[in-house]
Amino acid sequence: MRSGGLIGIALMLTAMAVLPFLDAIAKYLGQQGVPVLQIVWARLFFGAFLTMPFALKLAGPRGLVPNLPLIHAARASLLIAATAFFFAALHWQSIADTLAIFFVQPLIVTLLSPLVLGEKVGIRRWVAVLIGFIGTLIIIRPGFQQLTPGVPLALGAGTSLAVYLLMTRRIAGSAPAMVTTFYTSLCGAIIMSVIVLFVWQTPTPAQWGLFILLSAIANGGHYLIIRAYDHAEASLLAPLAYSEIIMATVLGWYIFGDFPDAWTFLGVAILIACAIYISWRERVQHVEPIRDFEQP
Repeated sequence: MRSGGLIGIALMLTAMAVLPFLDAIAKYLGQQGVPVLQIVWARLFFGAFLTMPFALKLAGPRGLVPNLPLIHAARASLLIAATAFFFAALHWQSIADTLAIFFVQPLIVTLLSPLVLGEKVGIRRWVAVLIGFIGTLIIIRPGFQQLTPGVPLALGAGTSLAVYLLMTRRIAGSAPAMVTTFYTSLCGAIIMSVIVLFVWQTPTPAQWGLFILLSAIANGGHYLIIRAYDHAEASLLAPLAYSEIIMATVLGWYIFGDFPDAWTFLGVAILIACAIYISWRERVQHVEPIRDFEQP
C-alpha cells in the first residue's frame, strides 16, 4: 500500500475516534434540558463560521454564495432532520445503540439509488441489503424487547442522511467538498435560526462553551475525513467509518454507564460486513462510493 493510503487510513480512523465526542456532548446537553433543536442550531450556526475561512480560501468571496441555493437548502433541511432525529434518539438510548441503528444508512442509499440516481443494482447487492436489514432487526429485536422512541428516531436519522447523501452525489463536482460543507451549514443555520426562536432557552456560559466545542469537533472531524479522501480512495476508506462504534461504546460506558449487549454487537457486525461488501462491489464496478462529509 502506498504511504498516501496509510495516511488516509490514519486520518479516517482519527476522525472516527473524534466524532463520538460530538454525540456525547449532545447527549449531555439534552440531559441538562437543552432543547434538541437548540443543539442542532448550535451545531450548524457555529459550523458555518468555522468553515467560512476554508470556503473563502478555496472559492474567494463569491464562494460565500451557493450556486445551487434551492438544492443546498433542501440538503440542509435533510441534515437538520438527520441531526435532530439522532440527537433526540440519544435521549432515549445509548450512543452506541443509536449509532448501530443509524448504520442502516448505506443500505438505504443502495435501496434508493435506482430511484434517485437511476443506478443499476445487481442481485448480489440486493442480497447484501436484505442481510443488512436482518442485522438491523437483530439490533432492534422487535417483539423481544421494549422499543423506545429512540429506535424510530435513529432510523429516521439514518434515512434522512441517506437521502442527503444521494443529493450530494447528484451535485458532486459542482464545488470543492469543504465549500459544499460550508453551504450546507450556512443554509442550515439560516433555517434553524428561525425555528430555534420557538424553543429558545438562554444557555449558561458553560453551555455556550459546549455549543462551540460541539461544532468544533464536528467540523474538525469532517475536515479530517476530507483530508483522508485526499490521500486514499473512497472505496478503501468508506468501511473504516464503522470504527466509530468503538469510541462511541467507550464514551457511552465511561460517561453515561451504557454498554451494548451481545445481540447489538452481532447486528453491528452484520451491518458492517454488508457495507464493506457493497463498497467492494462499487469498487469492482467502478462506481465511486459517496464521500460522506456530513454526520449528525
